Amino acid sequence: MQAAEPSFRESVDLMFNRAVALMDLSPGLEEKIRVCNSTYTVRFGVRLRGKIFTFTGYRSVHSEHMEPVKGGIRYALSVSQDEVEALAALMTYKCALVETPFGGSKGGLCIDPREWDEHELEQITRRFAYELAKRDLIHPAQNVPAPDMGTGEREMAWIADQYARMNTADINARACVTGKPINAGGIHGRVEATGRGVQFALREFFRHAEDKARAGLSGDLDGKRIIVQGLGNVGYHAAKFLTEEDGAKVTGVIERDGALVNPAGIPVEELRHWMMKTGSIRGFSQADFVEDGRKLLEEECDILIPAAMEGVITRENAARIKAPLIIEAANGPITFGADEILRQKGTVIVPDLYANAGGVTVSYFEWVKNLSHIRFGRMQRRAEEARSRALVEELERLSADQGLGWQLAPDFKQKFMQGSDELALVRSGLDDTMRIAYQSMREVWHGAEGAQDLRVAAYIVAIRRVAATYRSKGL
Repeated sequence: MQAAEPSFRESVDLMFNRAVALMDLSPGLEEKIRVCNSTYTVRFGVRLRGKIFTFTGYRSVHSEHMEPVKGGIRYALSVSQDEVEALAALMTYKCALVETPFGGSKGGLCIDPREWDEHELEQITRRFAYELAKRDLIHPAQNVPAPDMGTGEREMAWIADQYARMNTADINARACVTGKPINAGGIHGRVEATGRGVQFALREFFRHAEDKARAGLSGDLDGKRIIVQGLGNVGYHAAKFLTEEDGAKVTGVIERDGALVNPAGIPVEELRHWMMKTGSIRGFSQADFVEDGRKLLEEECDILIPAAMEGVITRENAARIKAPLIIEAANGPITFGADEILRQKGTVIVPDLYANAGGVTVSYFEWVKNLSHIRFGRMQRRAEEARSRALVEELERLSADQGLGWQLAPDFKQKFMQGSDELALVRSGLDDTMRIAYQSMREVWHGAEGAQDLRVAAYIVAIRRVAATYRSKGL
């Protein structure tokens, strides 16, 4: 008889246990890092449609080894205390791994946002924000939310405005939440950040021949077949960048209402427009529709990108997964039981706490921008352009004086003389973060610690950093 599948929260703890078994931590410090510090449950009423509706929400704080704590707010009917605590724990380890100075937190509201119109959703969001903010569970220096499943720039703008109304003298009020629209204190590159981080993570993986060999892959990303599960914000941007910039080929897309298959490649941008227009992938003419979308997880491909919900690869289907490389763009898409099966098969998994860390990394940049009250690039961009132009003009003058007759290519001149704007700096910072974090993982993966895979290596790096912070505090 097959053992019961661990819950999401249990899976995170079991993965934590696999890592600490290879580390030299005192039992007390190990327990302090593992446990969730606190979870606040709020039930509030909002008058809508002529009657009062009561909503249930959560905000969990896993670790305050660094403050503020950081983590998204999701809107979904599946939200529960167990789920937000698991996600908060992942945020702790994720922030430590990519060296953003935050503890881990997460929030959620039990609601289907599609059931409410925009004005109603604003009333619900503002009341939820009020309930959290009055307990400092939204605060620039203590707890900073961000978008997650079911939320986006719009909801973050409402939350930021609600906090500012409650704290009129707080000059740093905009830093109470990240993922805001640009005109409300957001940062260029935040919407694409998690998907862009997935791209940078794969690029870094493919730079290392030894790592590719473990997955039975070679070459670069050009021509690699990809199946994406979930074409929301993260899946869409990851698929778009990997196809348009790296030459990869999306051969399958899995959504709630089925899946699409085209061995020659699915045009991601056109599919996205179709989904925005119709609300479904059904009827898209440039791929074959498959009713049972989950079956596509088991099809042949080079890279599988689960980019939606947790728990989509389980003990039940793990043995049938054929992809040699899986990158977890979602949080917890592979259960602990499935992880064991895949590892024994030799499947290489780029773990969630690294793979989808682009969101929190760029959220960190936004938080810093809000605290500094200046747009990145504003003071140095034109100075960079002036120096580059002076160099190009001097080189061309010397060429003319010496009769060499050469000219720099116009496209090179344009790129070289262009100063870095905010988006360029954000992408550069994210690329650097993902490279350094991967290198810290692979040192442990290939080192003497005995890490069996990248996930264990990632947990070891993260836990080691959290432990060092606690020790510096005297624990």
